Amino acid sequence: MSLATSYLFLGIAVFLGVTSNSFAKSAEGFTLFIPSVITAITIVLCMYALSLVMKNIPMGITYASFAGLTIIATVVVGVIRFNQILNLYSLIGLAFIITGVLMVNLLGKN
Repeated sequence: MSLATSYLFLGIAVFLGVTSNSFAKSAEGFTLFIPSVITAITIVLCMYALSLVMKNIPMGITYASFAGLTIIATVVVGVIRFNQILNLYSLIGLAFIITGVLMVNLLGKN
């Protein structure tokens, strides 16, 4: 698998992670059947995609990138879909996460 394909699977994993997070919120504590099933399926597929990424990209870089990008994307979904409001400290924290993901990917390779 090429490096580009690995990053494509990382993007898929992020998408699936955000999807699972969104449906977990909609599942209302896993009391609603359909959102609960979608949450379970997407998290399993997410982990599978991450396992493919780790064949080519080191585990630490993979997971740091996945976690950071999933957090940012989940916040965006929260703002758009669930009308959540970000304060100044949230925005600063998210900027640190973006900076960290960029540093790990662009400067963290040996």
